[in-house]
Amino acid sequence: MSFSDEAGQLAGMAGAVLGWSPDRFWRATPAELRAVVTAMTGMAGMGGDPPSPDRLARLREMYPDG
Repeated sequence: MSFSDEAGQLAGMAGAVLGWSPDRFWRATPAELRAVVTAMTGMAGMGGDPPSPDRLARLREMYPDG
């Protein structure tokens, strides 16, 4: 997968789950994005696997306002 493909997926996740605008996503550092995703998913120390579609759906239910 190319950088642009990966960045597009991460930007989509940040917008859908975190409510981030594209500008906020691109201003964030990789460490900031990882810290927020880790805090929201409890995935600390679990490697680089992104949340599954089921996990994202559960997060949307838990945090409906973004």
